Amino acid sequence: MDGRAISAVDRADTPITFAIDWLLRSDEPAIRWMTSRDLLAEERLDDRAAVLDGPLVSGLLTGQQEDGGFGGHPYRKWTGAHWRLISLVELGLPAGEGRALRALETVLGWLTGPGHRGAVKVVAGRARRCASQEGNALAVASCLGMAHDPRVKLLASSLLEWQWPDGGWNCDARPAARNSSVNETLAPAWGLWEYALASLHKDAREGAQQAAESLLERRIFRSRRTGQVMHPAVIKLHWPPYWHYDVLRALVVLERMGLVRDGRASDALGLLEGLRLPDGRWEPGASWWSPPGSSRSPEVVDWGRSGPNEMITLHALTALRAAGRL
Repeated sequence: MDGRAISAVDRADTPITFAIDWLLRSDEPAIRWMTSRDLLAEERLDDRAAVLDGPLVSGLLTGQQEDGGFGGHPYRKWTGAHWRLISLVELGLPAGEGRALRALETVLGWLTGPGHRGAVKVVAGRARRCASQEGNALAVASCLGMAHDPRVKLLASSLLEWQWPDGGWNCDARPAARNSSVNETLAPAWGLWEYALASLHKDAREGAQQAAESLLERRIFRSRRTGQVMHPAVIKLHWPPYWHYDVLRALVVLERMGLVRDGRASDALGLLEGLRLPDGRWEPGASWWSPPGSSRSPEVVDWGRSGPNEMITLHALTALRAAGRL
């Protein structure tokens, strides 16, 4: 296939058929809508209209307080407004949704406040910043229609100011640290790209492309120095990824940037294909979160810690379709 929508003939009696039809039977309208939009090019508008009614979306919006947050700090893992908004945007929450904008106010207040910005360190001429925070927030704000807010512009300009010569970012405060971190680079790449789409900001677009280049130089999951797998966690699949880096999340961002067909992504695409279950679906290799109500790292909703996973399968199929490898 060449990356176009999957036709009925292509789908007939294959694992792809099974996986797509399984996604189209999801209880979550957002997943049904994104499946039809991204894989079949026959967008189901009734599902799009029902996105806010889905159990995952409804659950992520539950418990909002008067200040727009959800109790505690916006960065509280994984129940704070910061994390919920990332997941909501990934589920296609409409731009301008009032509850999301109220929650975003708490995130922007935190990230652009004097306490947070005053703690940014510059060591040996390089900003040492956990830029995944600003990157994810920038993507969320841009997707929610807030790209022209001065605080959002500040997030974008700060990321560009803090970008390292190799195209990425890092919070490692050791003076000897000279290479960017993939964990701190992927979210800013996504954020700057979404901001560039929303604002037509040329420098943001170039910054996102430089960040993507730093990932492609690593062939997405390999060490620049040795060529080996940089860390076991990056070749396992997770959902949600939060600030963590893995091969699928990198492919998703590159697909959104139109770069997934770059030859340097081929190893990662092959690895993703190798992780596919015989029935055409994918499952998580590990999870960063605990079930709702747990005492440590609880999630707000249950994404599925084992067995076939809808979000992972949807994103894997979307990346492979865009790469022409279904």
